[in-house]
Amino acid sequence: MTKKNVLVIAAHPDDELLGVGGTIALHSAAGDHVTCVVAASGKLKHDSDGKKGVHAQAHRAANVLGVQELKLLDFPDQGLDKFSLVEIISPLEAIVETVRPDIVYLQYGYDINRDHQILFQAALVATRPMEQFIQAIFAFDTVSSTEWAYPRNFVPDTWVDISATLERKIEAMACYETELRDWPHPRSLHSLRVKAESAGSQVVSEAAECFMTIRRVLRNDQTPV
Repeated sequence: MTKKNVLVIAAHPDDELLGVGGTIALHSAAGDHVTCVVAASGKLKHDSDGKKGVHAQAHRAANVLGVQELKLLDFPDQGLDKFSLVEIISPLEAIVETVRPDIVYLQYGYDINRDHQILFQAALVATRPMEQFIQAIFAFDTVSSTEWAYPRNFVPDTWVDISATLERKIEAMACYETELRDWPHPRSLHSLRVKAESAGSQVVSEAAECFMTIRRVLRNDQTPV
């Protein structure tokens, strides 16, 4: 089976894990090359030790999931609205051109977090269909942001069975000591497990992550599976 280049684009440290951590671990186990980009990981308002504290947590989590490259950009937390869209698009375009991903996972941008909204728009431009090596783009949700929006408009059409990697996702999230909350907060370890099991039950599996298809293109005489 051909190995894939996978790119994950998220706004904040732990966002890359919340929505797609189990799927990342599946890609890694399959031998795919996974690159994660976290855009707003510069000045983190809640990190009393400076950005190095959360950065170290992000690297530990990435190692648990098997991420080959973790790129932490220097935009400030909750500060993407201080930059022009072009300033955010440019580094993303450079990464897309370098990684040449077959599959891209983007953080869904119609939720209550302004950074998520802006990054989603920038990422859509950086992954437009001019880049013909991109075969599929999927959007993932972010607990404590997507489900708190109104109207609630994240409507998944794709489920990935993460029964084999749920424990690894939970282990990786435990690395984010500053981001974790106690149950019943959505970013608690128990809540993440319940969410995965609930998504899995929708497709009769033990655990799943779900996505919205942004674009899937079949080229070179490919037909749908």
